[in-house]
Amino acid sequence: MGKKVIIIGASSGIGKELARVFSAHDFTVGLTARRVELLQELQKDLPSSSFIKYMDLNDTASSIKVLHELIKEMGEVDIIVINAGAGKDNPVLEWEKEKLSIDVNVSGFTSMAVTATNYFIERKKGHIVGISSVAAIRPFRLCPAYGASKAFISFYLRGLRNKFVKHGFKDIYVTDIKPGFVATDMTKNNDRMFWVATAEKAANQIYDAIIAKKKEVFITRRWRIAAFIMRILPDFIYNRI
Repeated sequence: MGKKVIIIGASSGIGKELARVFSAHDFTVGLTARRVELLQELQKDLPSSSFIKYMDLNDTASSIKVLHELIKEMGEVDIIVINAGAGKDNPVLEWEKEKLSIDVNVSGFTSMAVTATNYFIERKKGHIVGISSVAAIRPFRLCPAYGASKAFISFYLRGLRNKFVKHGFKDIYVTDIKPGFVATDMTKNNDRMFWVATAEKAANQIYDAIIAKKKEVFITRRWRIAAFIMRILPDFIYNRI
């Protein structure tokens, strides 16, 4: 039986390209997003079998139901990638922008992680992949909720890994993907970006990390250097950046 993967948030950017990569490697792919019409266009280009579902992570109850339905339709699933995310620069701290990051990146992510965890525990094997961010390393004034929500994702994934190890689930893996700047719709108006990767390059590196069952990986790899510097910079310097 071939391998199967679900990618939550696959209508554009990293998720879309990751769907292409998995499909090219003969994975059956399950894809979710709010913009189903984009999933339908993507589906036409995929060489392997695929399933698509509407999902809006702002509605956690519905998203949990949809994920269960998709798993049932696919028969079983080996990997669940929680890619969907939201965030906007918010220098004057508008509540709606902060709420968007919290609703999708915290509540939405957790609803999917809990569902995936319980499914893989029942199956006694599987792989949960979360897309956090280099922004999880250090707070940033222009988008405080976004960085905080990505830090939540990283910490939550570490908690799941600890849970699986503690309870002897040796065949359940957890991977935390920390992308730097990637050229997507979310970042297209950001004039502060450097070391920008294409979504295709990012997706290929993410695929390799998942197959290698890495615990944590920076995308692209050079962002590990930036993360190290961000961690050690004293506040009086970091606060001036």
